[in-house]
Amino acid sequence: MKLKTIGLAGLLLASSPVALAAPFEISDIRVEGLQRVSAASVFNAFPVSADQTVDDQELGEAARQLFDTGLFDDISLSRDGDVLIVNVVERPSIAEINIDGNSQISEDDLRDGLRDAGLAEGQVLQRSTLEEMQRELGRLYQSQGRYSSNIETSVEQLERNRVRINIDINEGAVAKIRQINIVGNEAYDDEALRDLFQLEDEPSWFFGWFSDDEYSREALSGDLETLRSWYLDRGYVNFSISSTQVSISPDKSRIFVTINVDEGKRYDIGEVRFDGDLKMDESEARSLVTIEPGEVFSQSDLTASSEALRQKLGAEGFAFADINAVPTVDDSNDTVDITFRVDPGRRAYVRRINFEGNTTTQDEVLRREMTQMEGAPASTDQISQSRQRLERLGFFRQVDVDTRPVAGQPDQLDVTYNVEEQPSGSISASIGFSQSAGVIYGAALSQNNFLGTGNRVNIGAQRSDTFTNINFGFTDPYWTLDGISRGYNVFYRETDYEDSDISTYSTDSFGGNINFGYPINDLSRLNFGVGLENLSIDTYDDTPAEIIQYVDDEDEDFLNYKLTASWTRNNLNRGVMPTAGSYQRVSLEAAVPGSDAEYYKLRYRGQKLFELNPDWSFKFSTNLGYADTLGSNDPYPFYENFYSGGLGSVRGYTGNTLGPKTTERGDGDDDTLGGNVLVEGSAELLYPFPWVDDRRSLQTSIFLDGGNTYLTDCYDVPDGYTSSCSSGIDMGDLRYSVGLGLSWLTPVGPLTFSVAKPLNEKDGDDPQVFQFSLGQTF
Repeated sequence: MKLKTIGLAGLLLASSPVALAAPFEISDIRVEGLQRVSAASVFNAFPVSADQTVDDQELGEAARQLFDTGLFDDISLSRDGDVLIVNVVERPSIAEINIDGNSQISEDDLRDGLRDAGLAEGQVLQRSTLEEMQRELGRLYQSQGRYSSNIETSVEQLERNRVRINIDINEGAVAKIRQINIVGNEAYDDEALRDLFQLEDEPSWFFGWFSDDEYSREALSGDLETLRSWYLDRGYVNFSISSTQVSISPDKSRIFVTINVDEGKRYDIGEVRFDGDLKMDESEARSLVTIEPGEVFSQSDLTASSEALRQKLGAEGFAFADINAVPTVDDSNDTVDITFRVDPGRRAYVRRINFEGNTTTQDEVLRREMTQMEGAPASTDQISQSRQRLERLGFFRQVDVDTRPVAGQPDQLDVTYNVEEQPSGSISASIGFSQSAGVIYGAALSQNNFLGTGNRVNIGAQRSDTFTNINFGFTDPYWTLDGISRGYNVFYRETDYEDSDISTYSTDSFGGNINFGYPINDLSRLNFGVGLENLSIDTYDDTPAEIIQYVDDEDEDFLNYKLTASWTRNNLNRGVMPTAGSYQRVSLEAAVPGSDAEYYKLRYRGQKLFELNPDWSFKFSTNLGYADTLGSNDPYPFYENFYSGGLGSVRGYTGNTLGPKTTERGDGDDDTLGGNVLVEGSAELLYPFPWVDDRRSLQTSIFLDGGNTYLTDCYDVPDGYTSSCSSGIDMGDLRYSVGLGLSWLTPVGPLTFSVAKPLNEKDGDDPQVFQFSLGQTF
């Protein structure tokens, strides 16, 4: 006797009270139709076993559970005596997936999405999943504005119950916006409101290349939010967008957008009140609020005022303060009363300060920069200031801070600083090129964060067409726990100035110094040093007359004892390629009495950067210097003169060529003599380089440079020569240039170049449009 076959119809009738056959005891179960699926997989999913008495309803439920595995297209049950026969038709497996026609979405991304949905080579084909994938992919292209897109799929049967899936994609073109209508606006015309939008309709034939008239749902949502914020900042408290209709042309190539708005009335600020525990005088709270009674209501000003109050409370340790600005509309007077409800919460304390990402730099180096202490009240100002101090070190490309409440401790939080380390020097044999020094090669170690200790080390030997330099320097910025630094340096230099576009002479010098630094506060410090330098001057047949006379009068060997002092204030937001803040340095160097040449040099360097947004900044720089002899009528040593021109100075002019010229002698040229007065300044617009996301290692600028050097007293020349010197400071002699600059922090060293045009070049100047430097240590 055979049991009536139970297929899909049997599954529907499984819950029917009508019995198709009498219950029986199963003596054995036989599975037929298997090709790839193992019998064990069937028995594991089939909740019926031998020696079990079953009826039609139990068998129907068992078949349903087996069908739910998704492995089979059909299942039927039959009976051969007491043997239950399970007949299955396996679903085909996917042997291959072909994708054609996609360009906006990469094939790798498509395959990843198919795999996540259960469609991958080697898996069982489920047609419902394939159909859902087709619909979802269509929705994805439509969200990009590609309403004419078409997705077709086909399943090709292969041998051994396998299939090939073909996905043919016609992405279509992005529908263009041909009209944006705004309905209901009275205070502002359509053109003024459409100017706020990122999306554009009907751009001109020329500017259409730069416009955004391709429709996308996300861009429209952003534009609607911009419109809403614009009205709220102009007093329209009840402004609303009642509806938005997006219609498409029959050919699905053109989009028409209609925005219906309800402006409402414009409101002014009424009373401004405070409610709750301010933790400060009300007068101080009012000074932080930027809104005043009688002004036009502005949502952005309201938000800024709430944030200012929150930051003030955060600086006092109330890290979880809640500031809620509640507007109350008075329709009779067309005003909005504002109540700042302040809930400072409990004063929070820092339980632990953690550092992450510093694979080289020791924790101690980071921890000593902290102004926020563990166990102390959590101050948002000190937490932020600590982050800025880490960025000023120049060791890290980026520093982020994360504060998290401690579970179960409502008055405690943990602070974590995440740092991304960057090269802070170079440790290798090196080769590079600078237009002012030629080819530079040598072995050198230059590290501002030596072995992660925060100590600065410079050691090595370098040689180029113009100089030989052997040096060793070491600075411990935290020689004492109070932040007093100590450093020392020894050096030997040979310099041939003829190849540096300066006067024809050379010097050999060696010496050393020791210096100490003392922090005045978090931003400022004083430095003092003592040193010794022995210098010898070599002249040639074409050495300028001024230098020949100086050597004849003062000798060619000099032993100078030097004292140095400086004051530095650094408020830049980063140590490398800053975009905001200021920097000032005043330095004094003096060769004291007892030296063969007694003189002093006073110098000022300053920078001020104004951040326009996270990507754009204005930068103003100045470099001033003045030098003279100490209490004698001896001439100021020419080898200590200031020089101007070139990278880092006035770009567009050859390095070291600006300023007073020498008197020709023999076949020599009238090279630069330099001056004891230096005046330089620069204005730059820093902007992001197109297609580059890393703003911290590449910086581009449009600049205006100006500068020159001057002599307050001319040098003597030998008898028979007429000096070409003109002493004095004439600001009309300043040279100017404009151009483009780029600085790039590469793995082998900094790359700097500029393209500049002199604005007021004069006879005797040496312009140089393109200038660059690569591979010098930093």
